Amino acid sequence: MFVSAALASTPSLEPVEAPSFEALAETHRHSLFKYAYRLCGNKEIAEDLVQDSLLRAWRSFARLQNPAAALGWMKTIVRRENARRFERIQPRESAMPTEELPTQPAQDYDTSTDAFVLRRALRALPAEYREPLILQVLHGYSQQEIAARLGLSGAGAGTRLFRARQKLRAALGERS
Repeated sequence: MFVSAALASTPSLEPVEAPSFEALAETHRHSLFKYAYRLCGNKEIAEDLVQDSLLRAWRSFARLQNPAAALGWMKTIVRRENARRFERIQPRESAMPTEELPTQPAQDYDTSTDAFVLRRALRALPAEYREPLILQVLHGYSQQEIAARLGLSGAGAGTRLFRARQKLRAALGERS
């Protein structure tokens, strides 16, 4: 009795079957997507990266020696697939002859004293007020877009814009 109980509790020496590629892909798909999204910052591109990477991993799955290292192996494939995206970009040559290019660069930077004073006053604003104001005035974002971009409520963005204008007026010596 004692010997049979001891034999029953010993681990089996039979090889453990490795998980299938499909099982590994489903297990790690979400982690791979999050990693791809961090690399490229775009949901659609991240989805494409994961698909292309899984196809590449499937083709070389037989070479995976340690199934416990599958996530790291697949993340490496995602990272390399992301790098391949930039290798595929081929810059296009312009048809414009170089003789037609302007000789003087366009001056889009205002060098007047008023502009200097305004830029200085903007830089003096705290970042929490400066950023929404620049997003609205220079980049044309709406209050809701600013709120979404900065992680604020719509009212919070409106309050920051209002206070930013007040502080800017005070810094420039204007009356409200």
